Amino acid sequence: MHESFLHYLWQFQYFDKTGLSTTEGEKIEVFKTGRLNTDAGPDFSNANVKIDGIEWVGSVEIHTKSSVWLEHKHDIDPAYENVVLHVVWSYDKPIYRADKTLLPTLELKDRVDESLIKEYKRLVNNPASIPCKKSFHRVATLVKLSMLDKALMERMEVKSAQVMEMLKQNQGDWQETAFQVVARNFGFKVNHDPFLQLAKSLSHKVLMKHADKLVQVEALLFGQAGLLDIPVGDEYYHLLQREYRILSQKYNLSPKKLARAQWRFMRLRPANFPTIRLAQLGALVVQRKNIFSGIFESEAYAPLLELFSVTQSDYWQEHYQFNRMASQSVAGLGESSIENIVINSVVPLLIAYAKYTDAQPMVERALNILQQIPAENNAITKAWKQLDFPAATAFDSQAQIELYNNFCQRRNCLNCAIGASLLKPS
Repeated sequence: MHESFLHYLWQFQYFDKTGLSTTEGEKIEVFKTGRLNTDAGPDFSNANVKIDGIEWVGSVEIHTKSSVWLEHKHDIDPAYENVVLHVVWSYDKPIYRADKTLLPTLELKDRVDESLIKEYKRLVNNPASIPCKKSFHRVATLVKLSMLDKALMERMEVKSAQVMEMLKQNQGDWQETAFQVVARNFGFKVNHDPFLQLAKSLSHKVLMKHADKLVQVEALLFGQAGLLDIPVGDEYYHLLQREYRILSQKYNLSPKKLARAQWRFMRLRPANFPTIRLAQLGALVVQRKNIFSGIFESEAYAPLLELFSVTQSDYWQEHYQFNRMASQSVAGLGESSIENIVINSVVPLLIAYAKYTDAQPMVERALNILQQIPAENNAITKAWKQLDFPAATAFDSQAQIELYNNFCQRRNCLNCAIGASLLKPS
């Protein structure tokens, strides 16, 4: 029996309350279950209960067995001194407060419908990637849609918190933070870590000092990426080497330079090679010098599509790697790539900036932008589509990804409106 199930039972009072009493026979009346606490401390705060005729306001702590109270050392933790009721599945040991008075305990194991327990175990132990797969059709559409909204907001909360952490590291510099967030996305799934490390080692301010000369921007990016370290190359390669050697000394860049081995080329389509993505990032710096004001001022997806629609330098339209000609012209940043950047970088930036400036309308703007982008097409969205729950926009697909990863995969069904509706007693 998981504690999360007991939290669920207590929160929604899904147990027999006939003759409700403590293990010592004291009558219990529940007026308010309290607020679920996801941080340190007792499980539910501000509960209101009457025990043996005396009304109490305080915390409720929940365990599978009463003895877990001692295992978790709550008996010596001041944070648990205001617990007014101990709710357990099985009572195996009396628990005393610091003042030696007996802690009132409610045992649930004989008060829960067996069919509810079986349904819970069937759901969380289901080997399917989506545990409610077979019963999903029974859930009301309104419940599904409300859960999508919740999942999306949780996903945006996590992503915007990551932006805020980067902003803190950058001492409140939004330009540097935005550059790092966007640069990281240019690595997409495979090379996002080295792209972020590169952006942290080569500041946006330095790049902007040379934004009028594309060759110098490329020299800084490729040199700092560690991709100019071999002695053999074509004429353009040697030109970048010479430029980087001068600029690296000027800005003392060498100590933070990446190694060539950090970049992954294997099993990537040539259009996704990090060399191409670096060239496109360089083109963005040169061609869109006001890109970050463009991001924060954009009210819709169309201006963002135009903002990121850049074509890399002539050399990188003919090469995938240094000294290797491409068999056909290499395209610029495609719309699917731009959609990815907007979904995973621009929208979190907008939401983080909205929180930073307390501008709620910008949050709505960010969510509206998601609704203007087609749904992502991946294994997760296909799994939901098989359940007759297709995603229409990126708003839906982002929510589905969050729902799948942080609820379905973690068997967090009790905190999911869909799972909770299936576990609701008839």
